[in-house]
Amino acid sequence: MRRTASPLSLILLGIGTFLLVLAPMLAWYVTPRAALNPIDIDTTAVYKGTGSVFDTDKIETVPDQTITVTQRVRGNVAESERSGDAVWDVITTVDTDKSLPAADPHDALDFTPHRWVMDRKTTRPVHCCGEEPYIEGEAYLKFPFDVQKRSYQWWDNTGGTTVTMRYDGTEKIQGYTGYRFTATVAPRKVGTRLVPGSIVDQPDRPQVLAEEWYSNHGFKLVVDQRTGRVIYAQTGPRRTLRAPGGDQDAAVLLDSEKIAFTTATQKEAVRQAERDSGLLRMVGETLPIGTAGAGFLLAAVGAVLVVRGRKRPESAGTVEMPQPSLTM
Repeated sequence: MRRTASPLSLILLGIGTFLLVLAPMLAWYVTPRAALNPIDIDTTAVYKGTGSVFDTDKIETVPDQTITVTQRVRGNVAESERSGDAVWDVITTVDTDKSLPAADPHDALDFTPHRWVMDRKTTRPVHCCGEEPYIEGEAYLKFPFDVQKRSYQWWDNTGGTTVTMRYDGTEKIQGYTGYRFTATVAPRKVGTRLVPGSIVDQPDRPQVLAEEWYSNHGFKLVVDQRTGRVIYAQTGPRRTLRAPGGDQDAAVLLDSEKIAFTTATQKEAVRQAERDSGLLRMVGETLPIGTAGAGFLLAAVGAVLVVRGRKRPESAGTVEMPQPSLTM
């Protein structure tokens, strides 16, 4: 008897071997290429809180005002495709109820347009494509993919410098768990502003180039570990004016201990984090593990069938008849 491999056993063995090769490729080759920051982003985050705001009509600081910060981020697809990096245009407005609703964002209490260019894989800033300002650090608007339990250098655009965001445990936002990072910012000079002297306690001078100072009562960011998306953000800005060379605040432009994502913004951020994290998990874990398991099973079954084969009887050979010998 002899054994021959059936076509089915060879097919199973081939498919199993292919899946075993495919599994690590999904984890090591496909996943890194799927974890890219988008170039066609179009999202709006809204923060709300209460605090003191300088009223330019009354020429004084007014307390207990509702403060709304709106931050819209839109990807510049043409610039992104040209450079190979992610080019995001950002507009941040600060409003009180007095300036809302605004037909034009320039009517806001504060209007700040800027451009952030980053490496699509690492999220680190890239200095090209009309970037403004010169952004530094490891993260801004979002963290890198695969967030670690360590400190990160976060760009604080209001302060014009980086802030060390320290890992501070985990926190659930709308039922979804993320990594929490916190920081405070000590007072620092961020610029100058020409104002009437009376605002900075110099009534005898009609105009003064006052110093603008900024600090922050506290940042809190809750971040999706896999994607680096911020699912909750809280800030406590304080902006003041000082007389030239002064060491005391003379006027408060903005002061709030807590301005944070609205509930609607939190829910949308969590929805997107769950979706994107699920896709990365599927490509990086679920598919490779499932593919490897299926490949091992099919290859094992195919190999067993090949070894066992199908028993077939040996075919009868031609029997040679003995030749009569000639005798003399």
